[in-house]
Amino acid sequence: MRGLIDAHTHLMSHEGFGGEIVCGEAFDEAGAAAALTDCASHGHDGRTALLENVTNLEGKGPFAPHSTQLWPTFQDAPAWSSLTHQQMYYRWVERAWRGGQRIMVADAVNNNVLCSLPLQLNRHSCNDMDTVRRQVKQTERLEAFIDERHGGPGKGWFRIARTPQEAREYIEQGKMAVILGMEVSHPFGCGTALGLPKCTKADIDAGLDEIEEMGIRSMFLCHKFDNALCGVRFDPGTQGMVVNAGNFLDTGQFWQVEQCRGPLHDNTVEGGVLPPELARLVPVQALPVYPKGPHCNKRGLTRLGEYALQGMIDRGLMVEIDHQSVKAADRTLEILEAEDYPGVTSSHSWMDPSLTDRVYRLGGFAAQYGNDARSFVEEGAAQHELREKYDVGYGFGMDMNGFGGTPPPREDAASNPLEYPFPTVTGKGSVQRQVTGKRIWDYNRDGVAHYGMIPDWVQDMRTIGGADGEQVVQDLLRGPESYLDTWSATTDWEQEGR
Repeated sequence: MRGLIDAHTHLMSHEGFGGEIVCGEAFDEAGAAAALTDCASHGHDGRTALLENVTNLEGKGPFAPHSTQLWPTFQDAPAWSSLTHQQMYYRWVERAWRGGQRIMVADAVNNNVLCSLPLQLNRHSCNDMDTVRRQVKQTERLEAFIDERHGGPGKGWFRIARTPQEAREYIEQGKMAVILGMEVSHPFGCGTALGLPKCTKADIDAGLDEIEEMGIRSMFLCHKFDNALCGVRFDPGTQGMVVNAGNFLDTGQFWQVEQCRGPLHDNTVEGGVLPPELARLVPVQALPVYPKGPHCNKRGLTRLGEYALQGMIDRGLMVEIDHQSVKAADRTLEILEAEDYPGVTSSHSWMDPSLTDRVYRLGGFAAQYGNDARSFVEEGAAQHELREKYDVGYGFGMDMNGFGGTPPPREDAASNPLEYPFPTVTGKGSVQRQVTGKRIWDYNRDGVAHYGMIPDWVQDMRTIGGADGEQVVQDLLRGPESYLDTWSATTDWEQEGR
């Protein structure tokens, strides 16, 4: 199973957040011109695109204009710096597959607070589970859409795998195996209000049964906001202040922070001050003042969280440990270790890295966030010895369409460019500059502007990373096999347990 694995991405997030925050769709029966359009809220010149302009990674300002015509010129979007324009059109995903990617974990995603802000007229419900159902159905429709264009049912290159055996069969056929996951803050309605849970054990049982039937095979117990199952790992810095305000709007409480007492710690979050545009959303007297770092979330894995975790184990689901507070993650691993349960993954660097050894010891899988090529090689090389110890491969979690940002062009690209064409990472075929409509994309100028640029990004690791870069890429090529080993061991455990 040699190739690449993206262990964390958001193929259908345009169906989340109310349906009007991620602009454009992954596919459309009428073609690219219909799929790749801007949001109505962006107006005729982008000046009314408040969320786009506030979150744009180039810091262009809250009223910065942009071209709202995407197809066929793509003058301003998609771009590495834009967090609201579709980056996963299916033809771009196809290029990643042709370039050597063999597994995609497609996480259904939502943020009910972001959805509820008066930034747009929502087309869909903000409810997390409604969003999950919608995104899974759209992924199934995409599979049928691609099949239709490749000769009929089962003929396409995009195949949803519901068992590790199916995934292996699809990869052996040269196709991409797509595994369904779930990353929301209120799984099964398990939010919290002033510390009180909004769900019951019966809700959890029914929800787990439903997602298992839908074909979802991995799940996060908590995401950005504390919930009835667990506390979250904080976002750092200014972003942390923004998400902390969201936690207040969602739960009625700011994050409950304490100074860490051991070697594990969450990200340090600012306290007592919020950006002006957010301060008006919350009572000034309620603003928290936090102790000196390092910071840990007081909230760990709750009793309902332990119940949900055991339910996941009983059903053979893979536990996504990223986004859990270190208190929650430590307890989660204790339970998995007591059960000798291998089904644990850290898919995009949102876990205290010192826990990675325990993940591998259980038989789990780890992937790194899709940072720029230099940073990815540096971090990947630092953990190569640990991967050798456990004889495992590596993956990336690009988090595309997930408001995390993608790699920008290198600052020295003019003097040390990635050269085209280059061989695919598997050695089958070569890669030219990607063309969509009238736009010719060049990694040296555009960075990872959309999902189709992943082969260029991986090649850049080899171009600039030297021996470390080549070693990290070789570890990445072993990633699909390692992920499937984890999944196979998980299903074996579940079958023997039942």
